[in-house]
Amino acid sequence: MRKTFKYRLFTNANQERELARTLETHRRLYNTALDGKQLCWETAGVEWSLYDQFGWFTIQRQRNPYRARLNVASARQTLRRLDSAFQSFYGRARKGEKPGYPRFKSQDRFNSFVFDMGNDGGGCKILKCGKLRLQGIGTIRIRWHRELPDSARIKQATIVRENGKWFVCFSVEMPQPEPSCGVGAVGVDVGLNAFATTSQGDTIGDSRTLERNLKELRRRQRALSRCRRGSSTRKQVKRGVTTLHAKVRNTRKDMHHKVARTLVNRYDTIAVESLNIKGMLRNGRLSRRISDAGWGQFIEILTSKAESAGGQVIPVDPKNTSQQCSNCGQIVRKSLAVRVHRCNCGLILDRDVNAARNILARAEPGIANPETVLC
Repeated sequence: MRKTFKYRLFTNANQERELARTLETHRRLYNTALDGKQLCWETAGVEWSLYDQFGWFTIQRQRNPYRARLNVASARQTLRRLDSAFQSFYGRARKGEKPGYPRFKSQDRFNSFVFDMGNDGGGCKILKCGKLRLQGIGTIRIRWHRELPDSARIKQATIVRENGKWFVCFSVEMPQPEPSCGVGAVGVDVGLNAFATTSQGDTIGDSRTLERNLKELRRRQRALSRCRRGSSTRKQVKRGVTTLHAKVRNTRKDMHHKVARTLVNRYDTIAVESLNIKGMLRNGRLSRRISDAGWGQFIEILTSKAESAGGQVIPVDPKNTSQQCSNCGQIVRKSLAVRVHRCNCGLILDRDVNAARNILARAEPGIANPETVLC
């Protein structure tokens, strides 16, 4: 089982400069390889394969002093990243979807590079003193806010720059842990008023992360639009915009982790709706609120935590979960503005609780047949 552990790096001025230089060299390597693939196809009608790029990079190391400073395994990971982008492009084209051809990366769109820690030549090593040694950069302090498990085998280390701060993400291989989830089954309905409502009637989380910061975000974006492009003032104002976006993103993700952990600690079987979020975003009135809630990210986190704890997440058909009565099964039509479910059978219940009960009822065949489980 693969897990990722993320830690903050604290750099001095020299390390900051070398990290930025290394990141820029990886970005230019990516763009040069992309340009070469395009040129080979346009001039000769052949594809420049990944292993041909490995040989080309070996020659480039002898000619370019900046590329010579890169770790070979790390540079190959950047070339694999480009190859993966093309494989995804071909896959989308075969499926008839919008292909999305790989594009050249600007400085704002390339913020990470990878070290291979599966062998001694990976260029990245954790020292006994708890610091991280990177090839060509030096020894960097890490904030170990949580310890890596003793049974973890570190496979890769990704150096990431986020809003002027540097982080390292360790991708580790871990054995399957002992079951640690709760007992029982529950249906969960995600919404816009309360983030998550269970079939037991509990409401968890807050889906208005962006809305609470929207006024300040608009003020900063207006100030950014008034700045002259390329000016130092614009860079400073833009940093304020990205800082606020990072705050919203981190707050939302923290909430998702806490809600998912609460559910996994209480139950071993969790039923959720298999939502078509892309289709729901076409609603112009609710698209911002739906994006703010981040349901897709929450389901991924919930699935990962349930799998790690020995539980299961079961997706069900979302059709009419809010309209159907959880007591008698009758369809009771109501708009989004109606928040209380009232049925002729006498059931009066909160709309979201009624939906959560329907979700749990639809998941009961999946509970009996574990092969239908999402995890």
